[in-house]
Amino acid sequence: MRRLGSVQQKVPCVFVTEVKQEPSTKRDSQFQVVATARVSPVAVDAQVHRAVATEKLDGTCCYVSVYKGRPHLWARLDRKANKQAEKRFKKYQRSHHGCKGFLWSVEEDFKPVPETWVPALRVKHHEGHPVPDEHGHIPGWIPVEKDSKQYCWHASVLDPDLRAALVLRPCAEDEDALEVAALPLANLLEQTLELIGTNVNGNPYGLGSKKAPVHLLVSHGALRIRDPPPVDFQQLCSWFRESPEGRVEGIVWHCPDGTLVKLHRHHLGLRWPEGGPSLGERAAVVAVGSGEHGVDRKDLFALLSALSGRRFSRLTDIAAAL
Repeated sequence: MRRLGSVQQKVPCVFVTEVKQEPSTKRDSQFQVVATARVSPVAVDAQVHRAVATEKLDGTCCYVSVYKGRPHLWARLDRKANKQAEKRFKKYQRSHHGCKGFLWSVEEDFKPVPETWVPALRVKHHEGHPVPDEHGHIPGWIPVEKDSKQYCWHASVLDPDLRAALVLRPCAEDEDALEVAALPLANLLEQTLELIGTNVNGNPYGLGSKKAPVHLLVSHGALRIRDPPPVDFQQLCSWFRESPEGRVEGIVWHCPDGTLVKLHRHHLGLRWPEGGPSLGERAAVVAVGSGEHGVDRKDLFALLSALSGRRFSRLTDIAAAL
């Protein structure tokens, strides 16, 4: 099974989109980006009809790469323009109906970032500086430190002693079930993953609780959609509305040439979350292993280790056993 593409940039919609000046079903947005029925030229050129369809997850993007000589988890941190530059950029967009031709000064127009920040792969550079994308952002990464307050939920999925991470993936023995496993970061090198859980994006999957928070990493492309609908506007609308498998945030298609395209429920004017996302309803097996955990440890690694070998009828049921 080939490894599917990593997410280093904004992923475009599989359909041509248009902007409507009315409140969106998406959080805190006063306009809607909606899909038209026309498949985008990018998707057509990438042979989307031969692509692998996977579940789009509602979390925050992470990346595993080398830091200080060893595999390390990085959090997504897009460098954004300061207020003055953002106003100038939006004014230009309105008057020119786009951002083509807008000139940035990265040193003056953008908020400072920590010294450890690095731009994402494939970000364009000009005269040694990363170039902002069409949204006025510079996608990038920052290493997750063990005692970081800002990235404490990222750190909660890590065991610094074992150099491993808590990963949710399909169960090899049961295609209908999921497995919570502890994987060495070395096995995840150069992959991007989604952090989901109690304190991420309002917890649409119902994982954990305030008393017993649960956070997990899911490799992008890991959750394949069985019998996906064709890339057809009406058939996809029906699938999201009517199919039990359609209770997902969206679909990401991994095309043969590595191109990624997506479709979000919001592109179709559909609410999210809706009707109990299917991910939380799937059976789950805990396979974290015993490790070298001290008796006083109460971190997520130790708590899940105590449940290793147990099967739960629903992923959301794990929290009650912690």
